[in-house]
Amino acid sequence: MKELVLGGVKSGKSALGARLAAVGGREVLFVATATPGDEEMRRRIARHRESRPASWRVVEEPLRLAAVLAREDDAGRCVLVDCLTLWLNNLLDGDDEERMRGEIEAFLDVLPDMAADVVLVANETGLGVMPANALARRFCDEAGLLHQRLGALCDRVITVSAGLPLVLKGPPVG
Repeated sequence: MKELVLGGVKSGKSALGARLAAVGGREVLFVATATPGDEEMRRRIARHRESRPASWRVVEEPLRLAAVLAREDDAGRCVLVDCLTLWLNNLLDGDDEERMRGEIEAFLDVLPDMAADVVLVANETGLGVMPANALARRFCDEAGLLHQRLGALCDRVITVSAGLPLVLKGPPVG
């Protein structure tokens, strides 16, 4: 199953993604996309690390998500990617349009044929105030377009608000 979990900042999306990944006792591979750019982000990353079960294997990859998914695909595994919008931000920050497009397309190409179950966590950025600068508006546009494409590819799409999941597509959350 391919699942997309969307939500705002501190909505509970990461906790739900972790819960979904742990269902069924499969091996869980956690793919972390965050980069420790400043002290506040380092603290966030540390909190996330502390909250993960010690049995989960972790791969830290800020850019080459498709390569990790292809390499780590296994039918007995669940791959939890947290967070797609940080990954997208890393690609935008590289200021290489061709590379960004290539990485996004490679990710969207590898995902449908994966034997592993996949849980994708992403920030829903399009529900707030229109950003004041061009880069922030572009980020919101790119995230929204990526989420639309993933919504079509995924078996289940869930949005989380106030810690409560709302299934937009697919089976209910157990």
